[in-house]
Amino acid sequence: MNISSLDWIIILLFFTVFLIIGLIVSKKAGSSSKEFFLSGRNMPWWLLGVSMVATTFSADTPNLVTDIVRQNGVAGNWVWWAFLITGMLTVFVYAKLWRKSGVLTDLEFYEKRYSGKEAAFLRGFRAIYLGVFFNIMIMASVSLAAIKIGEVMFGLEPWKTVVYASIITVAYSSLGGLRGVILTDFLQFLVAMVGSVAAAIYIINLPEVGGLDALLTRPEVASKLDLIPSIDNRELFITLLIIPIAVQWWSVWYPGAEPGGGGYIAQRMLSSKNEKHAVSATFLFNITHYALRPWPWILIALASLVVYPDLASIKEAFPGISESKIGHDLGYSAMLLTLPKGLLGIVIASLIAAYMSTISTHLNWGSSYVAFDFYQRFIKPEATEKELVNVGRISTVILMILAGLFALVLTSAYDAFQILLSIGAGTGSIFILRWFWWRINAYSEIAGMVVSFILALLFKFGPESLTSISSEYQLLLSVGVTTAVWVLVTLMTKPTDYKTLVSFFNLVKPYGKGWNGLRKQAQAKGEKLEPGIGRFSVDLLAMFAGTVLIYALLFATGMFVYGNIEYGLIWLGIVLVSTITLVKAWKKLTF
Repeated sequence: MNISSLDWIIILLFFTVFLIIGLIVSKKAGSSSKEFFLSGRNMPWWLLGVSMVATTFSADTPNLVTDIVRQNGVAGNWVWWAFLITGMLTVFVYAKLWRKSGVLTDLEFYEKRYSGKEAAFLRGFRAIYLGVFFNIMIMASVSLAAIKIGEVMFGLEPWKTVVYASIITVAYSSLGGLRGVILTDFLQFLVAMVGSVAAAIYIINLPEVGGLDALLTRPEVASKLDLIPSIDNRELFITLLIIPIAVQWWSVWYPGAEPGGGGYIAQRMLSSKNEKHAVSATFLFNITHYALRPWPWILIALASLVVYPDLASIKEAFPGISESKIGHDLGYSAMLLTLPKGLLGIVIASLIAAYMSTISTHLNWGSSYVAFDFYQRFIKPEATEKELVNVGRISTVILMILAGLFALVLTSAYDAFQILLSIGAGTGSIFILRWFWWRINAYSEIAGMVVSFILALLFKFGPESLTSISSEYQLLLSVGVTTAVWVLVTLMTKPTDYKTLVSFFNLVKPYGKGWNGLRKQAQAKGEKLEPGIGRFSVDLLAMFAGTVLIYALLFATGMFVYGNIEYGLIWLGIVLVSTITLVKAWKKLTF
């Protein structure tokens, strides 16, 4: 790959800027564990919202979208578009609850909500399970995209790509903590958006593509344009739309789209100034993530079908790429090679920025689990602030090394996505209901986690009768079995200790009839619980209006891109109505 001097200057400039930011904030970040992991709990909504978007704008996301579009068309994106419903639930129901909890990490929640040794076990185990094992899988998936980009664009061996991509990221993440991550996220998001939009405009106007109108009328592309799967193809309609909308969004734990919030999204909400900032930040994230960002990737994926119609054509064009790394997700990287100098440098910098923003967030988030929820809680409770920061910095380096090694054995971004979905299948309903049903206890979560993991292993490595089932129906089976087991375990085990439940209720002030059992106990003891915060009807209306608004904006953009002005205006009308409804509901929200 012949990258010009101008391209290299642009790339190196961004590396330098990110490292400088990490150095500037390193002293403040190292002053306390709250500064290092939660940036002092004083971040504004707009900066946090952009940080959430930048984190999900990972290097593997364009590759994943390209893989989906090339195989299942634009409508195939419902496998992740469906998570918008989860996102809106987090915005209008859970964001304020998380911020009110006052926890340092979302795993600290376990010992505020549950009681006994089982609560402590759950916190410690998930610190390693999520912070190390699961987190490494996510970072490995992101690093796989970096490997493929490195092979296509630089001719680098996989291990070299991992090493080069990791050094600066680990440096500023370990120095600057969450504040450094959030500040660099802002710059990285701007660069990534400019790069993806500019690349899409240039690529669709290539001579071999022929412009937008010519692209959309090509037979190999026209069949991929539907925004909703055709009901004529019942199999695709069910697997691509019905299952994600009806089941997946509430039942599956997935990073960045956790039912009930959690992970690095919860970390951002916990670092906000107050509940209002937590809600606003999460809403900004969702509207940008789902409505504004996907179309440049989709257009490049469609253009790749013209230039590289199948895997054989990709392999022929890039004979030096490892056989195990050949996949439809390479279509995105391959199309970027057509860019002129200067623009190529910006786009490469944008991909590097996307990679670094995601990895830095996962490193800081994972290391917070290791430092607070494992080291301080179980190894050394009297650990000083300096020790906790040092543990965070050391674990940052170790997590990156392990993720890089695992990335070398992965082959497909979409396969990694499916693995992550299967591991979390059936646990999402626990994370939604644990805030609103007093009977859920630590054993509920332990049962759900164990069963979903065992089922994921059986569907991946078990007998052919199980492994031969399609991934979509494996998901349904996992959700059904896991949900049935955790509900049964909940009813068969003792509730959480009464004092713990009362303390949690008065701290968070949840609402709903699911707490009536606790209310009756308190009444019998002559005690009074704090009144719940908010009204479910108002929050539900805001959630519904926000969901319709974002989907309508997504579809309106698509219609205008397709040149269908009439339908685009209809969808804009729906955007306007839902916006008015949301504004009215927002004014009635209580914090």
